[in-house]
Amino acid sequence: REREIVRHVALGLRNAEVAKQLSISEVTVKTHVNNIFQKLGIRDRVELALYAIRMGIIGVNERQA
Repeated sequence: REREIVRHVALGLRNAEVAKQLSISEVTVKTHVNNIFQKLGIRDRVELALYAIRMGIIGVNERQA
């Protein structure tokens, strides 16, 4: 589930948008995002997007459909 969260956040979606797409609460998304930041030592969404690109989770030119 965290990988899905990383993908959506890295594509620029807000927590509410991620929650809607994954049919979970916004609080759950926020919890996942905070856990991801801690696990990866990441401070913000920009760093998370760069991580997702480096790890091949999203492509450099990929956009949310």
